[in-house]
Amino acid sequence: MSGLTVAVEADGGSRGNPGPAGYGAVVLDIDSGDVLLERYASLGTTTNNVAEYSGLIAGLTAAAELGADHVAVRMDSKLVVEQMSGRWQIKNPGLRPLAAQAATLVAKFSSVTFEWIPRERNKLADALANRAMDEAAGKPVSSAAVDLDVTTEPKRERNWAPPSLDKATRLILVRHGETAMTQQGRYSGRGDVPLSDEGEAQAMAAAGRVAGISRDVAAVVSSPLLRCTRTAEHIAAELGNIPVTVLPELIECDFGDWEGLTFAEVRERWPEQLDAWLDSTSVAPPGGESFKTVSKRVRGAMATLLSAYPSSVIVVVSHVSPIKLVLRDALASSDAFLHRMFLDAAGVSTVDMWPDGGIAVRSVNETAHLR
Repeated sequence: MSGLTVAVEADGGSRGNPGPAGYGAVVLDIDSGDVLLERYASLGTTTNNVAEYSGLIAGLTAAAELGADHVAVRMDSKLVVEQMSGRWQIKNPGLRPLAAQAATLVAKFSSVTFEWIPRERNKLADALANRAMDEAAGKPVSSAAVDLDVTTEPKRERNWAPPSLDKATRLILVRHGETAMTQQGRYSGRGDVPLSDEGEAQAMAAAGRVAGISRDVAAVVSSPLLRCTRTAEHIAAELGNIPVTVLPELIECDFGDWEGLTFAEVRERWPEQLDAWLDSTSVAPPGGESFKTVSKRVRGAMATLLSAYPSSVIVVVSHVSPIKLVLRDALASSDAFLHRMFLDAAGVSTVDMWPDGGIAVRSVNETAHLR
């Protein structure tokens, strides 16, 4: 078994059934049991089962944010475990949309297992669910949550006011400068092609734009390919020669047999495979890598950076596919975004992220510095 494996423990409750409800979910390191992420929220007035499914959805979403490949779900809801395992029918029409949403999340992982556990083994998630209900009712935090040292921050308020940058981690996403392949509109994945002369100039211009956004940069990280590391070197030099860190997970998608070809050439030789690839992120080019696979490693890289550089500014130099995937997730967009969004060589995008899951996309594909 390869890739990140986590446990998700989830719970939900309703004081009245239906009544004031809330859910809680924790993502745990499968070996150490350490808590990696926590989620909880109130749901207004609803039923126990709706709250339990909501906890599952929150836990699976959090596991996906960490880039997990394998998930072991543990819940004390026999109903949810049996229905998600396919052994019980979902007779309540009100639960079917929630089960479908959970199933869509399950499909994003390489494997997901479901296990029923007694309530006394689900104390963390139970405490979070009760905390959500207590806070919604204006009550002091329950003693169970205090005893368990639960420190998850409250759910962010939704409003139109500019979000405070307190505790935010800012990602400045930079696509590498132009190469000969870029000029010719060819698929350029794992081939290690250098920047063209124009690409060198673009990289220096991007460095100036990054410095204009922030000179207080904690790290410059890059894909291992030359076109990115060279772009990153220009940025690091502009920022005072700070080190460039190579992060292998930021490498471009492997386009396999399509490497070096134009879209028209691929259309002529692999028409059916191209249509299938355009229709689904789970489909890989012949001999290559699917966007779903790329997404998993890129999410893992983002989780690593957010953990290593909290409340900091990070410059991420990568390629079209990884940057599009980060922006897709940040904008809560569909997979169609990947084939509709254009990213210029040396374009700059800025995303702010908070520990409680809040996200603000500040800019996408800035190019004014290239004119």
